[in-house]
Amino acid sequence: MKWLADPKREGGPKGHIGFTISADMTPDLRKVCEAVPEKKWELADDRPHETVQCAEVEFTPGDWPKDAHPLRYLALRIDAKQGELFANGSTTKYLAVVTKREGKPIELLRWHWKKAGTIESVHDVTKNELGARVPPCGRFGANAAWFRLSLLTYNVLSAMKSLALPSGLSSARPKRLRFCLFSIAGRIISSGGKLILRIAKEIEEKVKLVAARERLAALENIIAAT
Repeated sequence: MKWLADPKREGGPKGHIGFTISADMTPDLRKVCEAVPEKKWELADDRPHETVQCAEVEFTPGDWPKDAHPLRYLALRIDAKQGELFANGSTTKYLAVVTKREGKPIELLRWHWKKAGTIESVHDVTKNELGARVPPCGRFGANAAWFRLSLLTYNVLSAMKSLALPSGLSSARPKRLRFCLFSIAGRIISSGGKLILRIAKEIEEKVKLVAARERLAALENIIAAT
């Protein structure tokens, strides 16, 4: 981190490098996380068996140079839902992310997750929502192809959320996308030799389908031009 935070770093590019790194949960850092007032925690993710909240805390490692640029620490509080316990028998655990990027804590945390800072979330989605958990047969090649298809689906959905869909769906999991986007009701009619799908105006406004298609079309034109 000292090398990354130093704009005059040796053996690398000069200037600012923005980064997020999972921090070691030292006893001192844990005390700081536990002391965060309840009103400062923000909901970051609501998972089937746990909720994740985050907050920015003031913390400086003991060996951090006094003349170095201060780092930002984002605390994560993960609470197990009713009836659930973590491996150590507790209902709450703390994690932390250290960063030198600007932005709101939740936005930085989601950026950290998207770049596979916690690859477990990617495994969770592909295995539990995209079919990677259960291979189709006993043949290695077929099972490898099946797993690749689930990963391709994950990448396509991630690209859709990043490039086309409204910001309200930026953190949506496949199950939510299926119910609010892929399974919407509509009526297919034939007019002028063309098939037309009509959907309710309220649904279109909710997911902004027309705007999403326009962004995808613009992206296709840019790719074709290059």
